[in-house]
Amino acid sequence: MARAVVIEEFGGPEVLTLSEVERPQPGPGQMLVRVMASGTNPVEAKIRQGKAIPALPLPAVLGGDVSGVVESVGAGVTDLTPGDEVYYTPEMNSRAGSYADYNVAAADIVALKPHNLSHTEAVAIPLAGGTAWEAIVRRLAVRPGETVLIHAGAGGVGSFAVQFAVAAGAQVLATVGTDDQQLLTDLGATAIDYTTQDVVDAALDHTDGSGVDAVLDLVGGENLVTSATATRPFGRIATVLAPPPASSPRSTSATSNCTASCSPANAAASTRCGPCSNAARCVP
Repeated sequence: MARAVVIEEFGGPEVLTLSEVERPQPGPGQMLVRVMASGTNPVEAKIRQGKAIPALPLPAVLGGDVSGVVESVGAGVTDLTPGDEVYYTPEMNSRAGSYADYNVAAADIVALKPHNLSHTEAVAIPLAGGTAWEAIVRRLAVRPGETVLIHAGAGGVGSFAVQFAVAAGAQVLATVGTDDQQLLTDLGATAIDYTTQDVVDAALDHTDGSGVDAVLDLVGGENLVTSATATRPFGRIATVLAPPPASSPRSTSATSNCTASCSPANAAASTRCGPCSNAARCVP
């Protein structure tokens, strides 16, 4: 037997229950990992509430970050062996997350933990770092010399995104509150204090009025709409959150500005904007 934090229904934190469960066993191509540290992320609260993955079968164990030690491996696994220290993000739509003593994962999503990081340090990387990499490197394909605007740059995903964009050779603007500006400066970004500055004006001033090449929005809602105003024509916008409803007055009244917000992160989600080079979602 093993321990796991289980939900049997969607709801508030009170539905999280520490339970005794059967110790899982790895199948072919899988490994059993003894969890040494488990991360928590905002998306897990949305899953718990039934908002993010409403079709998730219950009961379920949540958790999107694992750092641990390989306990055993299934048939066909040769790259990793028992005793290896590893870290990874479990499949988010499965019922077996990281809030448990043990986790079974496909071997091809597991990586060796860096030796210079403790388990509690390493577990902060997989989901947040993977999300940032997907956005900056794969979806936005940030290139040297470009200017990138990252909303919520001091957060978990945002701070990784800033570092990836800087490493890609971009000039990075990042929104932040007053208390965390030095962090962004240390990471190589130009901080925009959203509590005292107009973000769009700051972005346009920095680019001599042309707009940034790419935006990563980690705030959502109307912030996504506003981001288009700061983006150059045929620029790119990626978001991890839902845009505002189509019935929103600001969303429907500004559709003529869609060429400034071609977002490959939402490819084929909308065909309203013919000029968009990626047949992507048009964000007014």
